[in-house]
This record gives sequence, structure tokens and C-alpha cells, in this order.
Amino acid sequence: MDSSQTFSRTWRANAPSRSADPSREASLARLEALAHLLDSAFLIPGLNRRIGIEAIIGLVPVVGDIAGMVISSYIVAEARRLGAPRRLIARMALNVAFDGAIGLVPLAGDLFDAAFKANRRNVRLLRRWMERDGGVRPNEIDGTAVRLDG
Repeated sequence: MDSSQTFSRTWRANAPSRSADPSREASLARLEALAHLLDSAFLIPGLNRRIGIEAIIGLVPVVGDIAGMVISSYIVAEARRLGAPRRLIARMALNVAFDGAIGLVPLAGDLFDAAFKANRRNVRLLRRWMERDGGVRPNEIDGTAVRLDG
């Protein structure tokens, strides 16, 4: 057995576990709940559209949009704490910056903010990365559903 095979076996034995980590899953669940609250917690009657707290506080000129960006930045900071790669962090930060910049435009920016849902996008990106990385179990189960009642 040569040294490369020994290294390969040793590395695999000492490699970090790729099984689901309950604390990472709990963090992701909290971020998903926050994103739901910020982007789609309330249903607008008659329009069948969902908005969140961020769209409501964004109605306050400038201050509301800055507050929304600060709150949205928490999700990006948590993604960084969870070990997301720089490229993903940059993409999430751009989503927040884009949402905040367009949100500064009176009325049209508020409508855009309600539709863009940067927080939901960012948490979805983080979940995909964590599922591929092995940090959490997949959100969806592959397979075919079978109806049992009849």
C-alpha cells in the first residue's frame, strides 16, 4: 500500500460527519420562520398576495427601508456563522442590497419589496447549500405519493 492510499483512508476516517446536525437544522428552521414573518406573514384579502413585516415597515420613507435591510442582514450574518461559502454570502448580500435600494423608491419600491421577497430567496439559497453540503436533511422527499383512502 502506498502513501496516497494511507492518506486517503486516514482522511476519510477523520473527515467531518456529513450526517444531519440538529443544531444547524434548528438554526435553519429559525431563519425560515423569520423569513416568513418578514416576507409573507400576512395575506392581503381579495388580492390573494402575501406580504410581510418588512413590506409594512418599508412604507415609512428611508428609515423603514434601512430597518428592513438591517433585519435582512441578520439572515446573511447567520449564513456566514453556519459556514456558507463567500460566494453564497455575497449573493445573499446582493439580494438584500438590491431589495433595499429599490425599496427606497417611493411606492414603486414598496410594491417591488413586497414582490421580491429577498429574505425567502436567501433562506432558500442557504437551505440548498446546506442540503448539498450535508448539514441538513432535504426539505422534500423524492418519490411518488400514493393515496391510501380509497
